[in-house]
Amino acid sequence: MPELPQKKVGIIACSGEEMAEGTVTRLAALKVLEKSRPGDTVTICLPLFLAGGEGDRAFARFYPTIAVDGCELRCAARATEQYSGKPAASVVVTDLVRERGLDQPAGRRRLNEAGQQAVAATAERVAGLVDELLDKRWSRREGQFIDDGPRDGGKQPTNAAAGCACGSGIPVQVVTVGGRPVTLVALPPLMEQFRAAGKTPSAVTTRELLEQVALYNPLPADAEAEYLAALAGEYAVFCGQLEVA
Repeated sequence: MPELPQKKVGIIACSGEEMAEGTVTRLAALKVLEKSRPGDTVTICLPLFLAGGEGDRAFARFYPTIAVDGCELRCAARATEQYSGKPAASVVVTDLVRERGLDQPAGRRRLNEAGQQAVAATAERVAGLVDELLDKRWSRREGQFIDDGPRDGGKQPTNAAAGCACGSGIPVQVVTVGGRPVTLVALPPLMEQFRAAGKTPSAVTTRELLEQVALYNPLPADAEAEYLAALAGEYAVFCGQLEVA
């Protein structure tokens, strides 16, 4: 099995520039990423995510993600669900402000006192959710919780640097399946392992590769033949490239 990055929690903030609550989401996310939980979290850039950033989308599909939205439109949560899967948790600033009885945040570039209080409250809520998510077992393949068992992996040092999902180290590869592009998590290291084990391109090898790929990716049962054809081509090219190199 390929070695994949230790479990972390992704934070995707709407960072809406048209309202103070959007600024609150950005500053609260930064506070969690850089100060309170830097070793346990990575940031997911919403614009890059929407533009098709494979690293960000793979992370949100592979690991639990918290969507932090400024208002009821829930742009970050909706984008996460559309392209990767339902976020593991969600925070909406306007809801939290009402819940805490805070004054209305104001100011887009420079928040008022109420805005700063909203940042602190949002960061506190997100940090608490990070702790909860890391104490639960997460299915990388299904993108959902398995049970309430112990977390997979120890807590990282609190002085670790904040990271970005695009550099999280999750190996992905885009392949053409049935005429459409599909992002497959863990395919590059799996092909490397097969090649190192001396497995030459064949129908048997392709079937084994598909079984391994299915451990990390939800594959539709009615598209098995298309995936087999796609993987056969990718692995043949991969082996050919190595031989030329």
